[in-house]
This record gives sequence, structure tokens and C-alpha cells, in this order.
Amino acid sequence: MHPSDGSILHRTISAAALTALVLAACSTDVVAPLKTPSTPKLAVDVNTTSGNYVVLMRGNAMPKGFAESVANLGGAVTWSHAGAGFATVAGLDAAGAVKLAAISGVADVESDIEVGLGVPAGVAEADASDLADPSISSVTNPAAAARYVWQWNMRSIGAQTAWAAGKLGSAAVTVAILDTGIDYDAPDLNGLVDLTRSTSFMSTYVRAPGQTKSDSSDNYISTRFFPTRNAISDYNGHGTNVATQVSSKAVALAGVTSKTKLIGVKVLGSNGYGSFGGILNGILWAADHGANVANMSLGGGFSKTAAGRYVAIINRVFNYAKQRGMLIVVAAGNDAADLDHNGNEFVTYCDAPHVICVASVGLPTATGDADAPAFYSNFGRSAISVAAPGGNASPTPSGYTISTWPWGNDIASWVWSYCSKTRIARFTAPPATYAPILTVCVAGNRLSGFIGTSQASPHVAGLAALLMAEYGTGQPQKIKELIQESAVPIDPLYGRGRISVSNALGL
Repeated sequence: MHPSDGSILHRTISAAALTALVLAACSTDVVAPLKTPSTPKLAVDVNTTSGNYVVLMRGNAMPKGFAESVANLGGAVTWSHAGAGFATVAGLDAAGAVKLAAISGVADVESDIEVGLGVPAGVAEADASDLADPSISSVTNPAAAARYVWQWNMRSIGAQTAWAAGKLGSAAVTVAILDTGIDYDAPDLNGLVDLTRSTSFMSTYVRAPGQTKSDSSDNYISTRFFPTRNAISDYNGHGTNVATQVSSKAVALAGVTSKTKLIGVKVLGSNGYGSFGGILNGILWAADHGANVANMSLGGGFSKTAAGRYVAIINRVFNYAKQRGMLIVVAAGNDAADLDHNGNEFVTYCDAPHVICVASVGLPTATGDADAPAFYSNFGRSAISVAAPGGNASPTPSGYTISTWPWGNDIASWVWSYCSKTRIARFTAPPATYAPILTVCVAGNRLSGFIGTSQASPHVAGLAALLMAEYGTGQPQKIKELIQESAVPIDPLYGRGRISVSNALGL
């Protein structure tokens, strides 16, 4: 079956957009339509993932015999963390969960929930087969990347000024990418991803809300069909795009830094969905494996009335990360919602403690203002920390305004990266011939363009990594303040302003 309708892999082009879409020969050859926000839409469905629960302890220690108690109730502990007093369990029925909550030392047991990307658009693709030698990188001069002319986003934050001053980041600083995985040997990323510290929490397949049939989990796909690849291999494409904005060897495209180490923490599957418990486990993993920054280009929300006790679990995990000295950067979301007036909704993860919450700006047309608020971006004077380039478009009654971009005539200011070689297009029919069918990106010579606050967030994570290379790690609050204080003021509904790499580094 195809990945779920909620994924970022496939969208149906509307008649209006199709009529308006006239691409130049050198342009992108697959462009998806953009979502026009209406009412806020949650990317978290508070329906349970069957039999799975998140457990909060009364203290930071695990109760004695906790695993045995879970086993006696018919379940199994899938992950536990004594430092944060948090665990995830599987295989329990509702009665077993009630009994688990009564065990001494257990503070709360809640059903795990589904989490999705909630992106505002599909994916644009472009050819990069003309790159003569993809092994030629521009680590010391990222502006020399073969497709740097496409990167309005890096120029808008003054990244080139930092590069010219030799501010390229440091391999001693690590950014964790909590996402769909990373195509870790793509030309722009090869050698930057520390696979010894990377991991996948996708041992089970998490269905999108409303999806009635399941595909196989990412870990199963890796073991069965890609046994020579690391489990963080990206079967979706989103995580690879996000990672590249933080750090890149600048073969085709530059990142904010070119030397920062990355670790992949796969918490979303091939369809763009994961679990709440898996994401929290991912944060704890990153904090315990030397990540100085964690980027979370994922989110959603839930009613505090219906699920308010999840807040205590989130707070415990995020507080632990801060104690470990890790700064967490999160995407604000793509529902064009006012986060300052969202009633009783908890916005994951902008409402979590200690985070930098990032809204999106970008060029609505090729000759527009790079600081224009993105039409889809969530906003809020107090909720948003800063804004960063995430891409934009100019909606019209009949579709979207066509502009002439460096890559051709198109509808959006995409944020580009290599397309993941293992991006899955669909699956063959089960059971006898069931296998993943990859996209044309399998050749390793395609680029992908995305827009969203997912793309804005890693620009901030990259800036945080640059600042840590200058001022040291283990001071997340100081780095957050430097990023906010150096931002260029724009619309106050988008935080302290649009980030400025040159300002932050005093250049």
C-alpha cells in the first residue's frame, strides 16, 4: 500500500494548482500543492496506540522489580530511564494499565498517542545529475556549493558572513535530529553523522489517524530489505532535509555549519508518524549520548482537559534534558494558528519548558521579502521565540503565484537538500511480494525541496551549534538568550525576530 495520506510523500495536485504550474526545463519536475490553513489541526491524535503506555514514576528512580511487575501483568518494558523516572511499556490491556498505576513508586500511566509531521506541502524534486564529482565538498567555503545560488534561506540569515570569517562550527558540538532518520551517506552528509551514537525507536509501525492497514515498521524494513544500512536510514525524506540545514559538507547545498556532528534519532517512520513515548525516549537518548542541541521538527497538540497529565510527563523529560545541558529547538507548527490564544490546548512542544520555539518566514515570491511571515506558520507574541527561513508561497484564489526562481518557474521558496536514496514511494502487495518500492532518488542524484516550520527550526539549531563552538557547551539558556537578543525585529507576532547568524557572532 502507499504511505498514509497524512505523509509528506504523496499529495494530489489540485486542478487550480495544476493549471497554474508551468515549470521550466531546468526546474523541479515534481511539485506538490500547498495546504491553505483553515482551523487549527492537531498533529497528535489522542487515540491510543493499542496496548502501549507511557509511565511516570514518583521520583527519578525506577521502582524495584518494575519490569517483573509489568511482565506479570502481561506486558513488557520497551524502554526505561532511571534518571528521568520514565518508561514505556507494551502489551498491556486496559485492566493491566490500571493495576500498573497502583504499583508503589508509579505516579501515572497514560496511553501512548500518535504523533505526525503535519506538513503544509508535499515535496519538490530537482535533478542534480550534472554535478560532475559529488565527492568534491566545500567544507571550508560553503558558499561554493554547487547549488548555493538556490539557497535564499542561508543568505537571508547572513550565514555566508560567518563562513567568510571562518565560523564553520566544530566537530566537538553535536546536534541530534529527532525525525524520520537521515540519509547519512548522502554527499552533503557523508562523514558528518555519528552512527555509533545514532538509534531508531521505530520498532513498531505507527499508523496515521484513520489508517486501517499497516505497513511494516522501519526497523523491520531495515533488517529485512536493507541489512547493510544503519537503522536510521531515512525512508521518508523529511529528516534528511532537516539535517542538511544544520550541517552540510556543501557538495550541492550548504548548511548553517559545515563541521558540526549530527546524530540521527529516528522517532518517526516512513509515513511520517511515530509515538509520543518514542519521541520522549528520543530526547532522553540524545541527552545521554552527548547531544548539545536537539532539533525537533515535529509537533501537534492536545487538550489539557482531555489529556492534561501528559504535561507532567513532558516537563519531566525536558527538565532532564536541560539538566544535561542540552538545548532543544522545536518547530512552531504549520496551522496558521495563534498560539497565544489557543484556549486549553497544549502545543507540543512549544509549551514545553526551556525550548526555543521557531516560526517560519520566507520569500512569498522570487522578488518578495525574505522576512515575510510564512502563510502557514503558527505565531504568537509570547509563544514564539524567534523566526527563521522555512519557505513560503503566495496563495491566490486560483492557486499560487508563479515566480522565476534559480531552479525555474515555481510556486514556492523551497528549502533544498539531497533527496534520501531510501525514500519509499509505496509497497508491493502483501504477503508474497511485499517489499518497499523506492523513488527515483535511489540513484543519489536528486534534490528535494520542503517548506514548513520543520525547515525553519534546524536553521536555529545550526546557529546554536555555531554559538556553542564559540562560547562552549552546557549552557543552553545562555545560547537561547544570544539567539533571541541578536535577532532582527520583524512582526512581533513572530517572536524576538528573524535569526541573524552574523549578528549572533558579532560580525
